[in-house]
Amino acid sequence: MNFYEKAHKYLAKLIIKMFRITVVGGENEPSDGGYIACANHISFFDVIVMAVAMQRQIRYMAKKELFGIPIIGKLITSLGAFPVDRKGNSAGSIRNSIKLLQSGEVVGMYPTGHRFAGVDVETTRDAVKGGAGMAAYHAKVPVLPMYIKTKNSKTRLFRPITIYVGKPISYDEFGFTKGGSAEYQQASMLIFDRIVELKQSHG
Repeated sequence: MNFYEKAHKYLAKLIIKMFRITVVGGENEPSDGGYIACANHISFFDVIVMAVAMQRQIRYMAKKELFGIPIIGKLITSLGAFPVDRKGNSAGSIRNSIKLLQSGEVVGMYPTGHRFAGVDVETTRDAVKGGAGMAAYHAKVPVLPMYIKTKNSKTRLFRPITIYVGKPISYDEFGFTKGGSAEYQQASMLIFDRIVELKQSHG
């Protein structure tokens, strides 16, 4: 049992109870094979919410600067994070994501890239980027949509959080033909729309 498995086993239930996290639809998580976990992005805490909601480890990109900080760098590496240069070329991080997915691991991504606290998720559609679509195309894996709900879309200590987990979007549903930026963007939009549908269907 590695560090992540131990942490998840002993801390997940405690975190769920302490931070009043409710998981709806957890049975939709694929039990094997690589997949991309995609959700709306409210705060830094979203990473924790998604991690405790899923049984399998989710790998995330993290700012490369964090890996140079004592203790924090070792901690996030142990938790499965990998570096991304947000100020430079992120192509290497996308390639790393694809390799992880192809090897059967789970990668967490946010279609909008940036965090949007205090606003309705529907209003962030113009911020959607093609990264998740690109990763899905090259790795040929499904995408698991999630909607993180909390009061006023702002994360606060002990404020209840509900994470709705939808049905996986199969690779075939994206209708890829030859790839390219237009298809990647279209796929990311489909993922985002499924996240919005989760919000709308659960009120």
